[in-house]
Amino acid sequence: MSNTQPHRLSAYAVFAALLASAGLPIYIHAPKFYVDEYGVSLAALGAVLFGLRLLDVVQDPLFGRLSEALRSRRGLGVLIGCSVMAFSMLGLFAVPPLLPLLIWFALMLTGVFSSFSFLTINFYAQGVVKADRLPGNGHLSLARWRETGALLGVCVAAIAPVMLGGIMGAPFAGFAVGFCVLALAAVVMMRGEWVSDGLPPSVGFRAVLGDALARRLLLIALVNAAPVAVSSTLFLFFVESRLLAPGFEGPLLLLFFLSAAVAAPVWGNLAERYGTKPVLLSAMVLAIAAFGGAMQLGPGDWIAFAVICVLSGATLGADLTLLPAVFANRMARISPSAAEGFGLWSFVSKFTLAFAAVTLLPLLENAGFDSGAASNTPEALALLTLLYAAVPCGLKLVAILLLATTDLKET
Repeated sequence: MSNTQPHRLSAYAVFAALLASAGLPIYIHAPKFYVDEYGVSLAALGAVLFGLRLLDVVQDPLFGRLSEALRSRRGLGVLIGCSVMAFSMLGLFAVPPLLPLLIWFALMLTGVFSSFSFLTINFYAQGVVKADRLPGNGHLSLARWRETGALLGVCVAAIAPVMLGGIMGAPFAGFAVGFCVLALAAVVMMRGEWVSDGLPPSVGFRAVLGDALARRLLLIALVNAAPVAVSSTLFLFFVESRLLAPGFEGPLLLLFFLSAAVAAPVWGNLAERYGTKPVLLSAMVLAIAAFGGAMQLGPGDWIAFAVICVLSGATLGADLTLLPAVFANRMARISPSAAEGFGLWSFVSKFTLAFAAVTLLPLLENAGFDSGAASNTPEALALLTLLYAAVPCGLKLVAILLLATTDLKET
């Protein structure tokens, strides 16, 4: 019965919060931190981020295989992964670069993101087995705990450096130390969950890539994650330079992710009642309305943007809760060990963030955009608005078409 007790599911929420803190917020904070603190160019940072994702093309599938090889010692692997991720986070934000800037930046991000990949694969693979042992629709039940924890972790990670900036001289160093404390708590709470009993044998990547519906879900995840990747990469720049609202970045980020966290369990309940597909499609349409509204904003429009943050954040809650649950359901049918499947899922989710960085940041720099400058040219600001608001709308439309023509009855 212990597998069904809420306090055991809370461990999944805390571990998800740890992973979430090392994902999207790092794409938000790291480029701006290195630009403002060390004067590194946006184009150079974008190139490094994209290069790391090319590494993921190779390593994420290998991490899926490594997870299978370590299934009887998964707890030890997770402990090592969490340790590497925590020390790399300290190196990224709390330790002055010990090597040339871009090399140090690349090495520390490699440690963070490689550990993130390995831990995510293990975490979601173990979750498939856990969900199958829960009463009712276990995948949606676990997803509510897991993704709500993840979104709360994103909230804290997004706002922490801004909030700490008011009480300490090195806010990002404080953030890195807090991350290490969270890593320790997550390892302790999950220590009894990394069991190999009942884990089915691996069937390899062929079973995942050979399944038409699994391939389709991976494609939908890729396209649907891209709008969030675009807006997250440009969020701080948009608030600071387009809205001319420096100092509001932290509260608006918190509002965005908190809306996602509050909405996540609501979307899960709606999906159980009305079906995943219509609920997810509704969320995607709402996302287009929200992103489209940002096209009309200008200096001083931070209140209207706050409303957009609430709406777009709520739709993010649907994306992060429902799609992983659908994919996990499919993995339970075709690849119950799930490690290889979530190796591919991890790559897809991170590739969108890297692709956004390598394309958007150089475009802005070439247009003459200057982060932190008192003013930018109208052309640079117009491009910033176009990239932040219009591009996500187009990508969401493609995601809607893909999902609308996908039969989810087999999941």
